[in-house]
Amino acid sequence: MPEDAVASPFMFVVGCPRSGTTLLQRMLDNHPQLTVANDTHFITRAAKRVLRKQPRPSMTPELLDAVLAYRRFYRMGLGQAEVIYAAEDCPDYATFVGRLYTLRAQKKHKQLSGEKTPDFCRKMPVLHTLFPHARFVHIVRDGRNTALSTLNWATPTKGPGRWPLWKEDPLGTCALWWRWQAGTGLQHGRALGPEHYLQVKYEDLVARPEQQLAVIAAFLQIPYADEMANYHAGKTRHQPGLSAKSAWLPPVKNLRDWRQDMSPEDVGVFAGIAGDLLRENGYDCALSTPVQPVSDRVRRCLGWWETNRKA
Repeated sequence: MPEDAVASPFMFVVGCPRSGTTLLQRMLDNHPQLTVANDTHFITRAAKRVLRKQPRPSMTPELLDAVLAYRRFYRMGLGQAEVIYAAEDCPDYATFVGRLYTLRAQKKHKQLSGEKTPDFCRKMPVLHTLFPHARFVHIVRDGRNTALSTLNWATPTKGPGRWPLWKEDPLGTCALWWRWQAGTGLQHGRALGPEHYLQVKYEDLVARPEQQLAVIAAFLQIPYADEMANYHAGKTRHQPGLSAKSAWLPPVKNLRDWRQDMSPEDVGVFAGIAGDLLRENGYDCALSTPVQPVSDRVRRCLGWWETNRKA
């Protein structure tokens, strides 16, 4: 690859939370040439105020302090002295961040370094401006199964549980959340084009991991490696009560099934809110005749969105 194509950060795994981003991160991180950091968030959040004003901000002591202080930055696995060293003589923030990911790759004895932060599906234009060489792999999952997972994950301080609507209609809130996250990612991906963006369906990755990983490797222009599909080897734990993620299980088909686990009313509400996006991504979404409770919930949820999240 051209030298600028392997600059750090090399690639991003993005997607609506609870869509399989961790599964894909673990697969790619197990590639002999690639390390993928897990949910550090710091690139845009530590520089949030500056990035609002400048698409490619200069490096400053204040930015260095903000990165070091960011609560998830420790996941990069870099010491303070290394970070300060990386900031020396940096002309801009993008160069500084690139050096951090290069340091991470060196510490992992790998050539390439990337990041998995699901919410970056809404930050792709900002990240593309900072790192024009970077590639984005967007994993999309049936929103109804994403919602079932989100219902067990969100809290008043996490995910869509932070939205006031959650107390009134958690499932409707999940539908809005998925439509916002996944839909924004797809919109940004189309704008980036196939050279920089690849969409992968979670269901395909679980059903045919080797085949899908070969497609991803070709997009990233790295050789396919069996280690990706065997990411769980030597790490699987069998303690009772562990989730599939915590137990490091191999891909589990039908981990959640909205057809069995979601009430008919909730199915109708999700379709009323996000049915267009389901169909756009090839998911089965036969709409039944709306009944009053479904129509009322859909109207309330969409009205809340228009009032509170339109910007």
